[in-house]
Amino acid sequence: MFVDEVTIRICGGRGGDGCVAFLREKYRPKGGPAGGDGGDGGSVALEARSDVDTLFDLARQRNVVAERGRHGRGKNRSGRKGEDFVLRVPVGTLVRPAGSERVLADLTEPGERFVVARGGKGGRGNQHFATAANQAPRYAEDGKEGEQLDVDLELKLIADVGLVGAPNAGKSTLLGRVSAARPKVGSYPFTTLQPCVGVVDSGDFRQLVFADIPGLIEGAHEGAGLGDEFLRHIERTSFLLYLIDLVPADGSAPAETLEMLRREISEYSAELGRRPNLVVGNKLDMPGAEEALASLRGAVGGEVPGISAIDGRGVRELVGLLFELLRDRDASEAQGAILGGGARD
Repeated sequence: MFVDEVTIRICGGRGGDGCVAFLREKYRPKGGPAGGDGGDGGSVALEARSDVDTLFDLARQRNVVAERGRHGRGKNRSGRKGEDFVLRVPVGTLVRPAGSERVLADLTEPGERFVVARGGKGGRGNQHFATAANQAPRYAEDGKEGEQLDVDLELKLIADVGLVGAPNAGKSTLLGRVSAARPKVGSYPFTTLQPCVGVVDSGDFRQLVFADIPGLIEGAHEGAGLGDEFLRHIERTSFLLYLIDLVPADGSAPAETLEMLRREISEYSAELGRRPNLVVGNKLDMPGAEEALASLRGAVGGEVPGISAIDGRGVRELVGLLFELLRDRDASEAQGAILGGGARD
């Protein structure tokens, strides 16, 4: 099951108590205080992992508590520190205090860690409290409680290309053709019920990550349909691909569908609406598709690639075009960074 939002309570381990003890040995006839210190409690950390793609496991584990520190013992022996508890989360996980918009951490790189709750400090044993006036203290410190925090975890997929389209536009079919992903494909709307990610290989050591979300309908940004629940997953994409059904079953004009999709995206996020994008017409295998593609090109006022995701027509050329577009974008950004750095110097 795909879970992309969860609220959990995270608690650091309690520190161990200090010990009250005294020691008399052969060459220490007067002995003295010898109570060891308690160990610190374990901390709870989140670690971004590329082999985890959902927050499902955390949805079933609403309270996470790290191990407490062990108590101190006699002969000045300190207690063992509690083990840290590391929670594995998908890359792209946002961490916020529960009910707040303040971001504590944004785990965007594999292996990146964030300590959410630190363990409590262990108490000192009575050996630390001996003074000239009190050479046999009979008290020690208690361990401190660990930090406790309720956090909201939200997953936002990280991808190069976000597939945007109306229900039954063929996004899942396209993703399955260009990558090893196997999303559910059917001849009815809303076949896709959750986001799906696929990696597209160019064959020359370059890769693009595609993210497919459920189809968008009119009013999606206000909660209509399913796509609004997952629009967050294309917020991190650097490029949008609008996949347009050239011969929709309801007879609507492809240009109108494109206008609706762009409007819904912009209403959800103005910045996302300005993201670089490419319009692609799908289902060239259907009668009347060529005429509809020509009409769509006229409405867009530019070139619109045409493909058939089901039989592969034009798909290879589309993938090559996307690699070129994103390569040019990366080169432009790198050049801008160099020029910007030079200007600051």
